[in-house]
Amino acid sequence: MAVLQIRKIVICALNQDRKAILRKLQSSGLMQLADVPEDDGFEVISAADEKSKSERETAACEQALAVLDQYAPVKKSMFASLEGKRKVSPAEWENAEKNREKVLSAASEITGLAKEIAAANAEAAKLRNQAETLKPWKNLGVPMNLSGTERTAYFAGTMPPGTDVGTIFRIISEKCDGLDAVDPSIITEDQDQTCVTIICMKSDAGRVEDALRSAGFSKFWQNTDETPAGKIEHLLNQADDLDGKAKDLETKIAEKAQIRGELEVVSDLGRVRAVNYDALGKIPRSKSAFVITGYAAEENVPLLAMLVKPFDCSFEADEVPPDDENAPTILSNNAFSATTEGVVASYGLPSRKEMDPTTIMSFFYVFFFGMMLSDAAYGAIIAIACFFLIGKYKDMDPGMKKTMTMFGYCGISTLVWGVLFGGYFGDVVDVVAKVFFGKTVSIPALWFVPLNDPMRLLLYSMLFGLIHLFVGLGIKGYNELKMGDNIGFFCDVVLWYIFLGGLILMLLPSSLFASIAGGQITLPVALASAAQPMAVIGLVGLILFSQRDQKNPVLRLLLGLYEVYGVTSWLSDVLSYSRLLALGLATGVIASVINQMGSMAGSGVVGAVIFAVVFVAGHLLNMAINILGAYVHTNRLQYVEFFGKFYDGSGKPFDPFHAETKYVTVPVDDTK
Repeated sequence: MAVLQIRKIVICALNQDRKAILRKLQSSGLMQLADVPEDDGFEVISAADEKSKSERETAACEQALAVLDQYAPVKKSMFASLEGKRKVSPAEWENAEKNREKVLSAASEITGLAKEIAAANAEAAKLRNQAETLKPWKNLGVPMNLSGTERTAYFAGTMPPGTDVGTIFRIISEKCDGLDAVDPSIITEDQDQTCVTIICMKSDAGRVEDALRSAGFSKFWQNTDETPAGKIEHLLNQADDLDGKAKDLETKIAEKAQIRGELEVVSDLGRVRAVNYDALGKIPRSKSAFVITGYAAEENVPLLAMLVKPFDCSFEADEVPPDDENAPTILSNNAFSATTEGVVASYGLPSRKEMDPTTIMSFFYVFFFGMMLSDAAYGAIIAIACFFLIGKYKDMDPGMKKTMTMFGYCGISTLVWGVLFGGYFGDVVDVVAKVFFGKTVSIPALWFVPLNDPMRLLLYSMLFGLIHLFVGLGIKGYNELKMGDNIGFFCDVVLWYIFLGGLILMLLPSSLFASIAGGQITLPVALASAAQPMAVIGLVGLILFSQRDQKNPVLRLLLGLYEVYGVTSWLSDVLSYSRLLALGLATGVIASVINQMGSMAGSGVVGAVIFAVVFVAGHLLNMAINILGAYVHTNRLQYVEFFGKFYDGSGKPFDPFHAETKYVTVPVDDTK
């Protein structure tokens, strides 16, 4: 429940140790690098070429891996994303550096083979397309480049669909007077075109072709002495040969699948080197020395000092001034609360002047999630599934592990609330006992059944919401005391507590609240007597002091009145917690409907089978929908109602200089 103290690190060392020191800092992942302003005698020398080369090496490996995934895929389980990155030994990492050129050459060969396959497939497709265009002429039994005989002209082509021999004769007779020595033939006809051949005297060829062109004739000609059928067969044989070539190339690629692991390591090596060169290109140096600055958690300063101790260097760790806007925020929480740090980070990390709300929020988060889902069976399934997967996949990504653990705790909370409310797959025990055994059996709720008493649940929902909001207001007061703003603590927090407390004490014994609660509440005389004065004191105090920075007294009072109007937002915020009731009831109602639907087929073997199918499918769907609903609305209660009372969330995340990889975990450089 804390924002760690940050120290600003300054390291000055000899140029000859620059790469070694950076490699150790990168391996440790304990320090965030900061830009260093250039000083006299120091300059920044770009390492863009080296960085670009490393990025190209990574890209080459990625292309080769993509080819292997296409032609030699590895079967992965549905939980493959939970397995985490593969661990490599220092020796394997060093071998990857030594064999980098060899692996890159293999990557180039793999991508080259893929390009050959693509070229072969494209050429085969082109040949088949050519064969397809010749199919209408397949029945033509003469060479495609035939032009006629010594005295006659021969040409083939296409006419518009629906053209017949009579139409051709009519066209020629209309355009060529007195010409009748023409022999047209129809080869094929379809909805797009009519394929025709024309034989005429050589002296009349020009007039005949011109006449046909005026009617939409398009000449067909191929520079080959093959018949269309022969050409089609030839083209298809060529395409088949190319297919065989592509298959052989695919086999060659599959044979290289054994270097997939090496490609992954070299790909990550390129990423690590690129980050390293990027840092090198930002470090100012002189002819003999260089300077690195950055930020690190105070608790990690001794470790950083030990890392650079073997080198001749200066190491300083100074306190970070409060106004240093570049300093990052690092959270430190207990094992339970740390699981919800991702929820806080999604909204915004606390600034270094704020209290870290993670621990307090984590309790409410798990509490509200379980209350919204509130089915013991659903909760047990979630908890067992999450903790089983965490135990099975030891190398799970840390962020994923935190999220999975958080949902495991939410499952336990759901289990507890389900027991309190008597929900076990809805009312499945009652339905199964009645339909299949003819008995009345039920598991009683440890507290009460929300479906039988929704108003009671509504009251508790608003009570929990009020506590949640009051805690948020209390954190605001803590932050103001932490910054030394005692007046702000009294005017912005204490007065609101007094005002709201008075209003609540006035509401509780009222007939309006009695009609909602279903019973009259009688307060002790002292509390009842103090209610109205508390509300008046809080009201007057807020009007007079909430806008104390305003020098104009009239404007100050008007803005104070507007501040008091904010009590309506408190009312709407409290009512927002009715979603605890709504989602809790939705889970139970839908579950009960599923059970009733499944039991409609009655008892017996058929009824049992139908019930089992409806039960499994229906409850899986209900659980999925309501888990999503509980997650979304629990986040909303934190982000809007809770954080809205006190939270700034302007902190910057800690971005350590580390080895960011995709496939493997880089071994830590622990050499002294």
